[in-house]
Amino acid sequence: MSRAGLLQTFDVIVIGSGLAGQSLALRLADTHRVALVTKRMIDDTATNWAQGGIAAVLDGTDSVESHIQDTFTAGAGLCDPAATRFVVERGHTAIDWLIAQGVPFTRDNAGYHLTREGGHSFRRVIHVADATGAAVQQTLSQKIRQHANITVLERHIVVDLITGAKLGHKTQRCWGAYVLDIDHEQVITLGAPNTVIASGGAGKSYLYTTNPDTATGDGIAMAWRAGCRVANLEFIQFHPTCLYHPDAKSFLITEAMRGEGGILRLPDGTRFMPGHDERAELAPRDVVARAIDYEMKRHGLDCVYLDMTHKGEDFLRSHFPNIHARCHELGIDIAKQPIPVVPAAHYTCGGIVVDLAARTDIPNLYALGEASSTGLHGANRLASNSLLECLVFSEAAATDIRAQRPAKLPKLPRWDESRVTDADEEIVISHNWDELRRFMWDYVGIVRTSKRLERARHRIRLLEKEIDEFYSHFRVSNDLIELRNLVLSAHLIVECALRRKESRGLHFSRDYPDMLPRARNTILKPRS
Repeated sequence: MSRAGLLQTFDVIVIGSGLAGQSLALRLADTHRVALVTKRMIDDTATNWAQGGIAAVLDGTDSVESHIQDTFTAGAGLCDPAATRFVVERGHTAIDWLIAQGVPFTRDNAGYHLTREGGHSFRRVIHVADATGAAVQQTLSQKIRQHANITVLERHIVVDLITGAKLGHKTQRCWGAYVLDIDHEQVITLGAPNTVIASGGAGKSYLYTTNPDTATGDGIAMAWRAGCRVANLEFIQFHPTCLYHPDAKSFLITEAMRGEGGILRLPDGTRFMPGHDERAELAPRDVVARAIDYEMKRHGLDCVYLDMTHKGEDFLRSHFPNIHARCHELGIDIAKQPIPVVPAAHYTCGGIVVDLAARTDIPNLYALGEASSTGLHGANRLASNSLLECLVFSEAAATDIRAQRPAKLPKLPRWDESRVTDADEEIVISHNWDELRRFMWDYVGIVRTSKRLERARHRIRLLEKEIDEFYSHFRVSNDLIELRNLVLSAHLIVECALRRKESRGLHFSRDYPDMLPRARNTILKPRS
């Protein structure tokens, strides 16, 4: 079978089917023909796994200034003031849009129930019990599938972007992407005047992560190869509380549990967070994750424990029904037993550099959500700001795209496989994947040293040579594309970490334990 598929054209190509991609597709679909490309099924996204909720100023006792200040505090001096205000001021409108779509947010006697999470001064996190992301995803997915102007391409993974430089044009611009139809093993050409990366972060570059298997840094890697700058990728947020159990793969224990009174304890019952930070369990995630990491290494522990037993059965069933049920399946009665937890890679705070319209360095290429670096998160993302960022920047990108004049597509060449063959040893891919995730966890984790980072850089260079050779000689596959992107994303994470000669937010270096007086972004630019 020939794998050089036919050309398909649209007005907009959206890469990724999480909240950022879906909300943009829905905002544009009444006026534009949209292709929504997702490498698994439409619901296999980080959004679907999000438990806690969405932070926004929705209560009269709260204020925009308070939310901004909490974001600044968590971001350790690196948040962009304009981007932060841009997002926070539009929070209420963003939530209203979701309500209008039919998202069934949890209510109480006063209206919508708001919870409080670490780093927040007020209750401002609107949620759907403890499965907000799943509820949002289900609501929007139904609308996506019903809209005549949205073509959903499931089990399709982008190989690379098509840019003016690749076409030999003097003017740089993005014109679409080459996409592998995984089931039919066929590379098709998608052309469009506008392309949007909303493909999520790079959490799968680490051995332990709360992220779905799709989080392989695809968008970050393809944007870098196209010529876009990336920023602040050293700031990988490790969620403090991932369920520690041999049968629980990447199951997150939401931040809201600590917001509702959860206490972190050692196996002997000792509470330890007050000894690390005056905010105790309500300290930002980087502080709590480092504290847990410290106590585990100090005492030689496999995990610590989150104690919610004092809240009672009725409270836990009503506020955290999914966590209660999942733990019960695994033999843990959270009303009577503390929950075993460990930190795990959770969120990529840096990414592709964009402006307030979500525009990248390449004209007509946009980036949204976790794949982007808007300036909102700084050195550490404030809990539940990520879904808000997706909503606000999807509207900003939609506004910018709607304002453009129609552009005529140039002739786009088909994918050329005339000089490659089928891979003879797929085991090379799985071995390299395992090696990468293990040394990233050991050398580029919660606590770093220059020596560890140099070791990681050396190992990555060796892997890149192997993968480049593999990519040059064999036909592309889903696993090869993901590994290629993951190794490049890891390369960029390490390069950013080596350039930061201080400890700030999520980047903690034993060689540079102090924070410099001036906060600077780490920006990498591809060689032209």
